[in-house]
Amino acid sequence: MNSVKNRQPESLPPLQLWGGVECTINRVHDRFFNQTHRSGHQARAGDLDRFATLGIRTLRYPVLWEQVAPNGLSNADWRWTDERLNALRVLDVTPIVGLLHHGSGPLETCLTDPEFADKLAAYAGAVARRYPWVTYYTPVNEPLTTARFSGLYGVWYPHGKDDATFLRALINQCRAVVLAMRAIRAVNPQAQLVQTDDLGKTYSTTKMAPLAEFYNERRWLSWDLLCGRIDQHHKLRTYLIQNGITSEELDWFCGHSCAPDIIGVNYYVTSERWLDHRADRFESRHVGNDGFVDIEAARVLKEPTAGIGPLLEEVWDRYRLPIAITETHIDSRREDQMRWLMEVWNAACAARKKGIPITAVTVWALLGSYDWNCLVTASHGYYEPGPFDLRSSTPRETGLASLMRELASGRPPSNPVLKGNGWWRRADRFFCKPVMSTTSRSSIKAPTANGCGHLPQIEVPPLMIVNADSVMGRAFCRICTERDIKFAQLRADEIDLASADQVDSMIAKYRPWAIIYANGVTINECEHSNVTQPSLGLHRQTAALLANACGRHEMKLMAFSNVLVYDGAQARPYVETDLPCPASELGRVQALCDQSVLAIPFNALLVRTGFILDLSSCNDVFPVSEMISNSSRQSIHQPKAVVSFTVLHDLVHASLDMLIDGERGLWHLANVGHLSFYKLSKYLRRNLNFEDAVFENSNRCGGDRGVAPLARRFLVLDSVRGRLLPPLHDSLRKYSERTLNRSQEQLQFSTSKASDPDLRHELRE
Repeated sequence: MNSVKNRQPESLPPLQLWGGVECTINRVHDRFFNQTHRSGHQARAGDLDRFATLGIRTLRYPVLWEQVAPNGLSNADWRWTDERLNALRVLDVTPIVGLLHHGSGPLETCLTDPEFADKLAAYAGAVARRYPWVTYYTPVNEPLTTARFSGLYGVWYPHGKDDATFLRALINQCRAVVLAMRAIRAVNPQAQLVQTDDLGKTYSTTKMAPLAEFYNERRWLSWDLLCGRIDQHHKLRTYLIQNGITSEELDWFCGHSCAPDIIGVNYYVTSERWLDHRADRFESRHVGNDGFVDIEAARVLKEPTAGIGPLLEEVWDRYRLPIAITETHIDSRREDQMRWLMEVWNAACAARKKGIPITAVTVWALLGSYDWNCLVTASHGYYEPGPFDLRSSTPRETGLASLMRELASGRPPSNPVLKGNGWWRRADRFFCKPVMSTTSRSSIKAPTANGCGHLPQIEVPPLMIVNADSVMGRAFCRICTERDIKFAQLRADEIDLASADQVDSMIAKYRPWAIIYANGVTINECEHSNVTQPSLGLHRQTAALLANACGRHEMKLMAFSNVLVYDGAQARPYVETDLPCPASELGRVQALCDQSVLAIPFNALLVRTGFILDLSSCNDVFPVSEMISNSSRQSIHQPKAVVSFTVLHDLVHASLDMLIDGERGLWHLANVGHLSFYKLSKYLRRNLNFEDAVFENSNRCGGDRGVAPLARRFLVLDSVRGRLLPPLHDSLRKYSERTLNRSQEQLQFSTSKASDPDLRHELRE
């Protein structure tokens, strides 16, 4: 399998799509963090059937040492792995078995234990004897990365912060790979090693060039050790020996070469770095303890790098071994997750055309992952969705799942949002004044078209935003612009939405892939706009006409409902299965609109919200501006209603993700948590330093404007389909911080709760 130097591209089999389950079990002091427990995969065997529907035939899958044999091999519990590996055989999905994933073994050992390699090898032999039919193994995932986190940065056990601990952890892991494969091949001589590690590249200012050169050489160490390349002439041999690694240890690898059958390249947006000695150009949070900046290249370089393509060529030129991209993932909005996958896929296709044997691209974190924004050093509950979103009652497919099926089957990608640029190529990505690399200009090439490689150059249909001059409509226009989603907009005065002919003409003109009826009503609009019988009638008629038109044209429609379709009389939150029971005219009209939208169930997405808060502009919306507008008023009336709130910014982002995912039917979207208007006012008064913030009138949303009085009502939403919005207190906290002159950039990209600033560059977005 290693003799591929002269292989021609036409002899390569088709590029495969693989999948992977985020399965890290890392140790922080004496606490273990287990991703399969956090995701629920440990107890949900049906996930394997879900994975198989994506079209993948190979799956990176855990049979982890700490989980199977935490108390020694004699007490190993194989029941879970027996069930799962046998299920994969039935599904005809080939497992790549991982034995250690960012772990350090059971409590009895660690990465610096002299017996670590022998102990892992004993476990590997036991796995091979129990599952002799398994062919592909990754005994240790990302040994270099794990060694850095555990031995150089002090994040994971044994929390070393020096080169000696880092290199000892690396040597022990690589020796463990060699011995593990020897034990496995004693059972199955055909077993193959898929050796993974993070692959990146470092760019820098001229002054930082020596350090960048060192980093760019250090990134190869795990593969170099396994290939027996660290001989007397290796550039880093002196560095290793000066930090406690003996010549005998290095020579052992030269005499016991265990070259990977497949080099597994893991690639993230944080993999390519920029080093800068000019700390004054950056915010203090980006400056490390050594006084320089180590940051994602995408946040600094004026011309973006070409991505993974040139890096694949470097791997091939160095090793001449088959390559698989074994992790590709980005923590971002849905369209950017899809754009990232397409960019990597297209780079792999381009490399294959040059004769480089790229075997597969792996979609990592099929179930998403938890708390990688703090390097899994704590359980804060930060969740990144993948092809499946676990914030629903059962794992919910996202747009990534549909894209995977298209790639696996050879069909062209069809989602219109793929055409835009990912944030790593957009003009608003910078954390400082952009610079041009001075040490690696030759490696910076123009990206493929729109970051999506070889997509057909056809006119992309827009997303149509109807009622674009409303508070909600303006928010959709602003956020679609930020996310580089092509859209067209119609203001309320540009078209007679009561005319079926004009609606059909609008669809024929723009040919949108979906229509958003931005009919969500903020509390301010309830109070200050003309909520009259004629306007309510027009609202009802518009909803019906748009629904019918989308049904005729087989087009998606997203519209909005609100909590006022309920009377607030029951003592528990309202969920999607609760029938409307409005107590106001506005609620009754909204319930009729909902019926019209849901009459096209295969195309319609109806989002029901709580009271909408537009925290991006407190002058536009009630109650926020009203609660903080008059600090001199002495007497106030405090509404006693307990209600759900939906922050407009959160709502627009989540509903766009759902539309891209192809969601249908009725969804309740409210920020988790509920409170009274008075308590919301009190919170904002305390956190915004207003001495006497007030809520003016208990009937502020009074019945004379079409909304029943709210006093002593329980208008709270929950969902049986999924909680997709963040907790209300998180959104209010971020609003408070922005209002107190903390920049939006700090809020969006604040990264680490880890103590060492040098670690911020490792955070996976």
